[in-house]
Amino acid sequence: MVKDVVVLDYGSGNLRSAERALARAGAKVTVTADYDAALNADGLVVPGVGAFAACMAGLTGVQGDRLVARRLAAGRPVLGICVGMQILFEEGVEHGVHTKGCGEWPGTVERLSAPILPHMGWNTVTAPEGSVLFAGLPADTRFYFVHSYGVRHWELAAGPGFADPLVTWSRHGEPFVAAAENGPLSATQFHPEKSGDAGAALLANWVGSLG
Repeated sequence: MVKDVVVLDYGSGNLRSAERALARAGAKVTVTADYDAALNADGLVVPGVGAFAACMAGLTGVQGDRLVARRLAAGRPVLGICVGMQILFEEGVEHGVHTKGCGEWPGTVERLSAPILPHMGWNTVTAPEGSVLFAGLPADTRFYFVHSYGVRHWELAAGPGFADPLVTWSRHGEPFVAAAENGPLSATQFHPEKSGDAGAALLANWVGSLG
């Protein structure tokens, strides 16, 4: 059965490239800011490019933070991409400015300590056993990154009755979170829609996991 996926249009992100990549992965894709459509879709994708603060402003402008919270409370899948991943955390710090995120995960998005920024280009990742997103992908698979900020420390531990979050790491100057899978909430720091066949396989894994 074909799954309905909404790419949330809140004024930020590679909407059309994400739409095409998800359609290639087998989903029926709608790009919209309509709250009810996004709430009721089989899957919701939250893209994002640019500054953390600007993305949060756009997201809250379409009630996207409330939308994500409601979907997750109901166990409905959400996938964040690039800054769409970053805004899922508690806080972003850019140029000394602290901006509150969605708070779905604890932790702070901050500037990476690396000799060259932005981190732009292809890089490998280290995925944990049991990952749904990276199932079937070789360990040396490369994905496309464009960012200067990231999550340097994963802070969420599993609670009673909950499985450990599956955290994937990469390295540019220092380790940073490249992806995370935590129940219905998944996210990637890299751009699967710009990562060729590897990204297409990852998105197909996600679409295939939608209930």
